[in-house]
Amino acid sequence: MTVSALPLGSHVSGRVIGRQPFGVFLLLDGTPNSIGLAEITAMPHHMELPALGATVAGEVTWLADRNREVKIRFDG
Repeated sequence: MTVSALPLGSHVSGRVIGRQPFGVFLLLDGTPNSIGLAEITAMPHHMELPALGATVAGEVTWLADRNREVKIRFDG
């Protein structure tokens, strides 16, 4: 489901549901069973780690359909 719903390069948005030193976890809009991960290395240099509950947007850069994980690069 995730691979067909969120092809590489597609634009997504979601709400921050977890923060870690390496990045944030997102509940993606329109795909409630998928978890997005935006690593700090995929954020624009001027961007700070978003707060819990913040809405963010970015581009799908990697998918793992077996566990429905989606890696995101934030828009800058």
